[in-house]
Amino acid sequence: MLNVVKIIMLAVFVGFAVTTLANLGTTIYLHRALAHRALTLHPFVVFCARFTIWLSTGIRPRQWVAVHRKHHAFTDQEGDPHSPVLLGWKNVQMRNVVLYRSAANDPQTVERYAKDLPQTRLDRLFFDRALVGLGLGVALLVITFGPLVGLLAAFVHLNAYLAGSAAVNAIAHHFGRRPYANGAGNLQWLALLTAGEGLHNNHHAAPTSARLSHRWYELDPGWWLIKFLSSVRLARVRLATVRLKSSAHHVSA
Repeated sequence: MLNVVKIIMLAVFVGFAVTTLANLGTTIYLHRALAHRALTLHPFVVFCARFTIWLSTGIRPRQWVAVHRKHHAFTDQEGDPHSPVLLGWKNVQMRNVVLYRSAANDPQTVERYAKDLPQTRLDRLFFDRALVGLGLGVALLVITFGPLVGLLAAFVHLNAYLAGSAAVNAIAHHFGRRPYANGAGNLQWLALLTAGEGLHNNHHAAPTSARLSHRWYELDPGWWLIKFLSSVRLARVRLATVRLKSSAHHVSA
């Protein structure tokens, strides 16, 4: 019985560790660097992020960027790929991956919103082969930790990552503090689980900012890593201070 508990605890720990890496790659590389051009990453960091995302999520960066940019273009209006205002937050939470795949597989969406991200040779050979990446990721977990722990860790990671990503689109567009006048909310617990993405009201108020925390008490793990990368010259932040959109205004502290 004790061994079973140890196996489960190790699998949960490994699964959440993989999810943390995937979330950091998602928020820093896919979201802040690619989708909003809020920072520039050293080519070595870009490759590490792409490789990690490929193994842990199978996401094609230009598809993710296109869907996210379309979300900002039509936030909570007709055309938003995953609006809880239009579809209901429970529906988006449960079906977020389906809604994402529907938009990501639309060539017109990718062409219009990710025209600055053409397919590369590495994409054609490796990174566009989502199932290959995911298969290799699971295989690495199995080889490293054994079949039982590896497969269970992969299961934990899959559910944690998908649930966290869905929560940013669903829960963080329905609940949370709204210091700025937009439809998203700030949820600190979700920010801790998603490397800062839960500070969603801040992000919609200042989408070109690499920092999602606007107040001293807000915690943005993704920003901590960005600051470290900047200190060793592996990243360059475009804007030194938070710059609000012209349409954004402060509501409450």
